[in-house]
Amino acid sequence: MSIDIHHESVAHRFEASVEGVLCVLDYTLLHGILTITHTIVPEVVGGRGIAANLVKFALDHARAEHWKVVPACSYAEAWMRRHPEYDDLRVG
Repeated sequence: MSIDIHHESVAHRFEASVEGVLCVLDYTLLHGILTITHTIVPEVVGGRGIAANLVKFALDHARAEHWKVVPACSYAEAWMRRHPEYDDLRVG
């Protein structure tokens, strides 16, 4: 599924609207470390890979900015474990 994801830097989130429903990945950024705090996809649009797209987009953005990543959100942590090609971004 292709979705349009936007980086809302002031709000510290990546977001997408799917069928009018807002889906978000919230983060903090401190000293070049992006900490993913929440990935929220409402149930009404769940099961379509939206959370995976949000995490991938955030990690690709972090890579482009030369940031490291802490996947504090359980979904982001699980996603990163399944995608070792992003291990270089992980802090620690």
